[in-house]
Amino acid sequence: MSSERLIYLPLGGAGEIGMNAYVYGYGKPGQERLILVDLGVTFPDMDTTPGVDLILPDISWLAERRDRLDAIFVTHAHEDHVGAVAHFYDRLGAPIFARAFTANIARRKMEEHGHPPRAVETVSPWPEMTQAGPFSVGFVPISHSIPESSGLVIDTPAGRVVHSGDFKIDMTPLVGEPFDRDLWAEIAKPGVRALVCDSTNVMSLHQGRSEATVGPEIERLIGTAKGVFVATTFASNVARVLTLAEAGERAGRSVCLLGRAMRRMIEAAVETGVLKSFPPVISPEEARDVPRENLMLIVTGSQGERRAASAQLANGKYQGITLTEGDMFLFSSKTIPGNERGVLRIVNALSEKGVDVIDDGSGLYHVSGHANRPDLEEMHEILRPDILVPMHGEHRHLREHVKLAGQRRIRGVLAVNGTMVDLSAEPPQVAEYVETGRTYLDGTVKYGALDGVVRDRIRMALNGHVMVNIILDEEDEPLGEPWCEARGLAETGLSRAPLVDVLEEDLNQFLGRADDKTLADDDKLEDAMRRIVRQTAQNEIGKKPEVTVVISRLS
Repeated sequence: MSSERLIYLPLGGAGEIGMNAYVYGYGKPGQERLILVDLGVTFPDMDTTPGVDLILPDISWLAERRDRLDAIFVTHAHEDHVGAVAHFYDRLGAPIFARAFTANIARRKMEEHGHPPRAVETVSPWPEMTQAGPFSVGFVPISHSIPESSGLVIDTPAGRVVHSGDFKIDMTPLVGEPFDRDLWAEIAKPGVRALVCDSTNVMSLHQGRSEATVGPEIERLIGTAKGVFVATTFASNVARVLTLAEAGERAGRSVCLLGRAMRRMIEAAVETGVLKSFPPVISPEEARDVPRENLMLIVTGSQGERRAASAQLANGKYQGITLTEGDMFLFSSKTIPGNERGVLRIVNALSEKGVDVIDDGSGLYHVSGHANRPDLEEMHEILRPDILVPMHGEHRHLREHVKLAGQRRIRGVLAVNGTMVDLSAEPPQVAEYVETGRTYLDGTVKYGALDGVVRDRIRMALNGHVMVNIILDEEDEPLGEPWCEARGLAETGLSRAPLVDVLEEDLNQFLGRADDKTLADDDKLEDAMRRIVRQTAQNEIGKKPEVTVVISRLS
């Protein structure tokens, strides 16, 4: 029996959708050489992470072993796969490998953060292989909703692993390579020890639809529009942006792209040759002079992002362009779970302007970039792996995918973030559990979920805040009365007096009867005053606010 092992360890993306980061290792236990597949982000919301800019995986385990990390491989350029590469480059320092389009996006991120863009190396697709320690890794073209997506063939001394990346089975994706059954069947011939597989749409029982089916439906819809026609989609879905632009051009409309991310993706696609051509576009300044019935806008903000073009158009104007009654707005996208409130806010704001809003409830104007259950079953059949490890999905998706694999007598291993699996064991088994979590990017600072910053923000949002100030002299006697400042609280309560006055009165009474030991001890004094404020506020307004006590002593 070999003393070396092949391990798989998700640090993000397993048990959630987003923030993908998957470690593979080979070697003696505790001494494995490591590679990382993808390093992405997820996005905050005001309910659970107020004020946070981005959420990144906790890579502490990997950073502590950076001397054993040989390479980072990025499957495609979606933010949940490439978005954290530049944020963590200084902590990991490993070379980054990606195909041309993804590498273009990654280099832009590296430059923005002051890192050398040469750290990102461009690789050619299969059959080219990149050597990284004991691993030989090939990028196999696969269809998805962004150009040059790849599954990875990872050859190891313990056998071949296929990491699917995000994928669907699409023979006519319009942009990017079609799914090649024969190629994947050839890859399966030596035998596949493990398939680590996208699970996002495992609950969708119907056959997936091709990107090519969307264009004609959108063109018909544009033909019914009387005023400005606006469409929003994921900026990274270059095929959809192209479909929309071509449909607008065929309908005789001038096309304008609004939103930095949209322009950036199209520029990257043209620079890398992914797009051979793109319909002519006009600037926002030119768009203002085009008759409304001849104008089409393709805009960012399909997920309700507050600062994106969609939200700004809904709330007023964007770059001098306004929407009015009779215009039409299409969401050529799926709302990601958790973003429903932001999208509805935009839909209702547009409706108040008299704009006709079309979503994808009909299923005509958007197709998913992820494999539905029949596609997953086909992938299982083509590759026939010994082991199926579901990834890229919430816990319910991973569990359902394991069940699906079992129907074909494929051994499924449910491994959520932090679960290290020994893929070389017979049978495969959990080797250990690693502590994982989230890292918050908050302004220019990164901190962990356990640091308490977000927790304190949420508490202040829920309960309000009171600051108490008190000055004591050299004899530990109060100089004047304490005074309070309240934020986020009702001004008056049950006693119909100003809340601040009631708080100050109760605090003053306490100080009048406090013993010398309490007045001389800052900790005791602070605890007592905090309790009084919270109890008085509870009695007055039914809230226990967060309290900050500032004690100043004259020396």
